[in-house]
Amino acid sequence: MATPQTPAAAGDLTPELIGTPEWTDQLVAAAGIPIHDIPFLTVGGGIGSFVMLDYLRIYGVPVSRMRVVSNIDHPWQTYEFLTRCSQIPRSERIRSDSSSRPDNIWGFPSYALEEAWKERKPSYLWQVLTEPIINDYWTPRAGTVFTNLEREAKRIGYWDMLVKGQVRMVRKRVGGGYFTVVTPPEGAAPTKRIVYRSRFVHIAVGYPGLKFLPELQEFRQKYGDYQRVVNAYEPHEHVYESLKIRPGTVVIRGGGVVASRVLQRLFDDRERFGLQTRIIHIFRTFVTGSHGPHIWARRKGGHGWAYQGFNYPKSVWGGQLKAQMRKLEGEARARKYEEMGGTNTPYRRHWQRQLRAGRNGGYYHAVQGVVEKVEPGPDGRLVSFVRSDDGTIRQPVADYIIDCTGLEADIGEHRILADLLQYGGAYRNPLGRLEVERTFEVKGTASGDGALYASGSATLGGYFPGVDTFLGLQIAAQEIADDLARRGFCRRMGPLRSTAQWFKWVFNTPV
Repeated sequence: MATPQTPAAAGDLTPELIGTPEWTDQLVAAAGIPIHDIPFLTVGGGIGSFVMLDYLRIYGVPVSRMRVVSNIDHPWQTYEFLTRCSQIPRSERIRSDSSSRPDNIWGFPSYALEEAWKERKPSYLWQVLTEPIINDYWTPRAGTVFTNLEREAKRIGYWDMLVKGQVRMVRKRVGGGYFTVVTPPEGAAPTKRIVYRSRFVHIAVGYPGLKFLPELQEFRQKYGDYQRVVNAYEPHEHVYESLKIRPGTVVIRGGGVVASRVLQRLFDDRERFGLQTRIIHIFRTFVTGSHGPHIWARRKGGHGWAYQGFNYPKSVWGGQLKAQMRKLEGEARARKYEEMGGTNTPYRRHWQRQLRAGRNGGYYHAVQGVVEKVEPGPDGRLVSFVRSDDGTIRQPVADYIIDCTGLEADIGEHRILADLLQYGGAYRNPLGRLEVERTFEVKGTASGDGALYASGSATLGGYFPGVDTFLGLQIAAQEIADDLARRGFCRRMGPLRSTAQWFKWVFNTPV
């Protein structure tokens, strides 16, 4: 229910609102900001928000009781942009388990079964049965994931719940619940801001942004060169196109899955088009073999790389590690994360053959060291000053540098999360992200009978490690949905209802 019309000059945040941790209805109304009531609101609009709404729709919550606020048009939009930039178009395979289906809370049929049926390739099922001993881990194509997300979004009425806009902040409401401040698209509302008044709020905003290595960021800003020094998560197709026209050297930074995908693209182009591309790969941490804290928890590695099928060991999602992590607090939890952590990438036989060919052919060189600075050389090319462990300085010269070190992880860089830390009662966990309960309620943010939840990368360091994965988002959504059922917001999900809902999913019947 909206408040009466206010003058056009009103409807914006006031200094009093910005500086007040808990707002009253009267305080918001006095600022002339329209208030809309919705029991449950999710903020973000990515796959985390989608999975949350999918669970609640299947749990029986009607469309009229939920909204999602987002500045993107469909839940997989940002993810598809990032995968495409990091050389995983729809036709390529992502790093995800066959049964980790964000469009299917039951995980059956798996992606492998679906693709085997549609493409008439039973070999996919053999690969799943024999992974990872005889075959590499089977993973789905990006296009399979996006197509199924679209199908499920239509089935649950996702776009009937979507509100376009940019969330500015979430503040506690005196008396219980929360106010979520939204900046709608220009011309979409009579005021600059609107406010949603909710009992429950869910935040799934992903990473704050791109993370650049400091010396590369300094070079870009100093010389205004955004074409030759690029991040793997930003559009950089011009690099590969340029190498098709003229031979060149590329420096790769980083040792994770994105670095492996960029390398494979360079190797593939070299083989397909007969190119003469040279690659210098700089590792800060150079892995020479199997490594790990315990003999029973060692990770394979070699030639700089650490190998692991998925982001975390599989027992994180439903085995011994998951049970163990739920009992750990503070520093003990941080130590366990340190044991499990570290940059890694899947071991792929085809890609390993390309690496061996590159080393033997002299066009792929892996070096260890810390890059202290990057400067233009006398010929205008890029010179990296790399200090080795013995103190010697190497100066590899390249035409392009591709930063594959990841996304920005500091939650303080995100406006909504920073506001929660300053005004909402939230605080950081041992890894510096949001501290959450086992139910993914953000600690310190309770407001009367309301609850504020969070899922995704912002919660890494909590009682469940695999948060920034498809299956991790589903586990978080199920924990939240079960907690909402305990609070009376929705019905509990039993085996009979679950089975009935699964058949609805199979036949694509609207919820």
